[in-house]
Amino acid sequence: MRSNFYIKKDYLFDEIMRELETANRQPEKKIIIFVVLLALLWGGNSVSIKIGLQGVPPLALAGFRFLLGLLAVGGWAMSQGIQVVLNPREFLPLIYLSVIFLLQIISLNVGTQFTSASRSTILISTYPFFTALFAHFWVPGERLYFNKTVGIMIAFCGVLLTFGKNLQSEVQVSWVGDLLVLASGCLLGLRVVITKLLVQLIHPCRLLIWMMLFSLPCFFLLSFFLESGVDYQLSISGVIAIFYQGLVIAGFCFVGWTSVLKKYSPSKLVVLFFSTPLFGVLLSYLFLKDEVGPSLIIAVALVAFGIYMVNKHETRHVDKQ
Repeated sequence: MRSNFYIKKDYLFDEIMRELETANRQPEKKIIIFVVLLALLWGGNSVSIKIGLQGVPPLALAGFRFLLGLLAVGGWAMSQGIQVVLNPREFLPLIYLSVIFLLQIISLNVGTQFTSASRSTILISTYPFFTALFAHFWVPGERLYFNKTVGIMIAFCGVLLTFGKNLQSEVQVSWVGDLLVLASGCLLGLRVVITKLLVQLIHPCRLLIWMMLFSLPCFFLLSFFLESGVDYQLSISGVIAIFYQGLVIAGFCFVGWTSVLKKYSPSKLVVLFFSTPLFGVLLSYLFLKDEVGPSLIIAVALVAFGIYMVNKHETRHVDKQ
């Protein structure tokens, strides 16, 4: 006879699968526009991290970012009367999600220190591939059709075109750093799909609150042991950057993304985030005076065409049915 733990786990899984039968819609135009807005705001994340790291070490920066995010999401949930008390059956799945979240952020931050900025951007941008792959096996109705695969590859080529020219010119890179950032991309894709599954039964705000709450002590403990000798040199721009990462990204963007992910196809949505590094380049030009070349225009066209290819097949597939 199986234990109560396994009975509850199977029951939870079956309930999630039932909810997913009607929670994998094709995104409408207004949803696509909203997700592109999220991608634009996430594009500013890389700029704010560059500014924030000038005065705060990486792990501490992540801790402050998600502390502000926790306060933002928690405050919003309380103002809307959303229940944040954890259901006992939700504890273990959220622990799993928090571990993946923690490992993903740490591997990205540490890996980026041992590789170049361009290589890091390209490698983390592989996560839509992993999202589509995991969704193919775990999310009903998600299949790696030919057009979807080609569309994701074309959109990725847009990112590669933007940053690839810097690969040979940058020095002091390490294959260990590359592998860590690639692992972060894989974990991010996995996190997207697991989040898609869990939000069928757990409110997006409650999921985010507990994911950040479980992860926060680890960020600060690791910072205490590994970054204790680093001096903090906060400036006005640095404080603004930290608040941007906390309130806008970990607050608004996390809630918005998790909410749309509950109802819509993850592989159709995640391909839109190939525009994030392109927005990052544009915002770096505006705020950090980074150089922007004509390749950005071609890259935008490739990303847009890739997004069209990914969503085109679903429309044709539905018509045939």
